[in-house]
Amino acid sequence: MKLRDDWDFRGLVHQTTDDAVLDRLSNGGVTAYIGFDPTAPSLHLGNLMQVCTLRRLQLAGNRPIALAGGGTGLVGDPSFKAVERPLLTVEKIEENLVGIREQLGRFLDFSPSAGSARALLLNNADWLTTVSLTDFLRDVGKHFTVNQMIAKDTVKSRLDRDDVGLSFTEFSYMLLQAYDFLRLHLDHDCTLQLGGSDQWGNITVGTELVRKATGHHADGVTTPLLLRADGQKFGKSESGNENVWLDASMTSPFALHQFLVNADDVAAPAMLRFFTFLDHETILELDEATRTVPQERRAQRAAANAIVTMVHGEAAALRAERAGEALFGESIADLDEATLLEVVADAPSSRVARSELEHGIDTAELVVRAELATSLGEARRFIEQGGVYVNNVRVDEGATLDVTALLHGRYMILRRGRRQLHLVVVA
Repeated sequence: MKLRDDWDFRGLVHQTTDDAVLDRLSNGGVTAYIGFDPTAPSLHLGNLMQVCTLRRLQLAGNRPIALAGGGTGLVGDPSFKAVERPLLTVEKIEENLVGIREQLGRFLDFSPSAGSARALLLNNADWLTTVSLTDFLRDVGKHFTVNQMIAKDTVKSRLDRDDVGLSFTEFSYMLLQAYDFLRLHLDHDCTLQLGGSDQWGNITVGTELVRKATGHHADGVTTPLLLRADGQKFGKSESGNENVWLDASMTSPFALHQFLVNADDVAAPAMLRFFTFLDHETILELDEATRTVPQERRAQRAAANAIVTMVHGEAAALRAERAGEALFGESIADLDEATLLEVVADAPSSRVARSELEHGIDTAELVVRAELATSLGEARRFIEQGGVYVNNVRVDEGATLDVTALLHGRYMILRRGRRQLHLVVVA
């Protein structure tokens, strides 16, 4: 299937400077780039869409360039940000680039065997930190008026607010990004820049600079932003404040898998199209399942398995899927200690002396101590109604718990109903 047909099906194109660029991409041989800000030591789930875009380009015979923003990271992109980002040190940016380089290598083929489609990983610090200020102003700044720059939505959104301004540092960002495009065009014959729809203003400044400085044609393509039902950007934690990271030490494979499995139905169709390489027939079948049996969450599970496999490998995806199933099943007793603790990482916990368990504790009393009931009477009623579980096994009336109920010799999982979990740790 042609790349254009695949992108049309997936809804990957939001804006283009010239629709014909999609046909050129379908025929292969185009060099295109996407920039990645080194604001953290890992890419996050929001970046994954652009990483997948580069991979799709390469699979169609095009040459992808992943551009690490070692230079632009020193300034910070103001695009649709409410306030100015904290400036990072050179040392911190270099530290962050180490993790980002390693992650990009999992998705793109940087080996000589890729031939003319061999991916490049570049750092714009190589030219942005070496060009002189006067050269930059003469060669780049002269091509744009302040009137043009102020009219960009990324700038207007800040200038229209009385409570926060826009520093000259941030204001210059779009020119720095435009210079990236020019350098990549001159050095690597790059003719296309891609990014999220919030980058449209910056991208068009870059295409304009290439045209004015060289007389050559250059294009820009943006992809849509994926939003959750509550309007938050997809890839943020439930609170909306934390990113879901691709680094296993920052967001575990289990946590990533759970985030995707619990994605709302509104996001599910786009999630399958943007973040996976599943074929069209499979995606349409999963769309139908979301419409007819949404409670089974087939689309979310398929996306979770595919994405975690792509990011962390098949073994990690299988472990994460098994752990998710164990969360409400008796197989929780089969999990290794590290996975068990990961499964209940967000649950409240309390400690119980081993001596108490050796003599046996009334289940109702432990339920009250775990604050899963407000009184012994209420706890007994919950047990009588079949709503209390220990290690996901339903508890009978009058049951007493002792050390035989412990997992790995020191843990016990109390659950009331479907979602209220509590971890008991033996001190």
